[in-house]
Amino acid sequence: MSKYNTLILDFENDGNSAKITINRPKKKNCMSPEFHQEIDAALTEVENYGEVKVLVITGVGDSFCCGMDLENCFLEPFSEPKEFERINYAGLNWFARLKYFPSVTLASVNGYCFGGGMLVVGVCDLAISSEEAIYGLSEVNFGIFPGGGTMWTTAHNMVRKQALYYSMTAERFNGIRAEELGYVNKAVPLRELDKETDRVVGMLIDKNYNTLRSNKEVYEKSIFMHFDESKEWELAKLFEMSYLTEDEWINKALTQFKRREYRPGMKAYKLDDNKSSTPDAERRTEERRAPTPVKKVKTEKRLGMERRRPGRWQKAKR
Repeated sequence: MSKYNTLILDFENDGNSAKITINRPKKKNCMSPEFHQEIDAALTEVENYGEVKVLVITGVGDSFCCGMDLENCFLEPFSEPKEFERINYAGLNWFARLKYFPSVTLASVNGYCFGGGMLVVGVCDLAISSEEAIYGLSEVNFGIFPGGGTMWTTAHNMVRKQALYYSMTAERFNGIRAEELGYVNKAVPLRELDKETDRVVGMLIDKNYNTLRSNKEVYEKSIFMHFDESKEWELAKLFEMSYLTEDEWINKALTQFKRREYRPGMKAYKLDDNKSSTPDAERRTEERRAPTPVKKVKTEKRLGMERRRPGRWQKAKR
């Protein structure tokens, strides 16, 4: 596992989950040019590690992330356009990667969360906040509007009037209000944040990796489709997922249900159950894996000629 200067990367739960902790406490965990490079590398490391089901993002100290480092990212490189573009596009690139990341992404918001920090929370699939966390869209206070994807996340996580209110006034709000606005799933007292985060991670790693990934992909497309289109899309993704998992939902999940070993409304099936495959299920899997037999073509021979059926007579090969 690589060592980083601006973040801490840990793999947990036997590699089923990973945690990226933003580690710039003296700067309230603001994002620097070095941080942009390192978190992009950390995302690659998580992706290459294997089937990591959940990626948690949090911060050290009293801050989750207070957005961009205004001096390092904006003020200092502004006189050099190419360098300014390089630094800030590095941030835009990993923001997009995080939104479409194959693992479930979960923001565990432990403290101050401003500007670009709200973007990070907004693109994560799930978010648990401490009640004491303080949020704010502070961009208007230094003469710009929330950009680089921050307005998109605000518009997609709040209703219109609330999004406009907080983006134009820069009024701060706490974790309880963030839950009311729909920006986070749940707010708990700070002393309970790690425990609640672990509880949610525990529920997720109990699920099949491909099922979680397909769930994300289906949702992201379906919200922009008409109902009839979405039905076809959902069925296609179901068949794809079934193929990738070798029909695990039939061979394991529903076979366990048939034996009344669990109830889907109460808990998930056992991923490591070796008793689940039935003879019929194993036969279907083997048939799928078996290569298609090559049909032999019968030939007729006559006076040095041969004919393949169907086909014309031709000289026999010696």
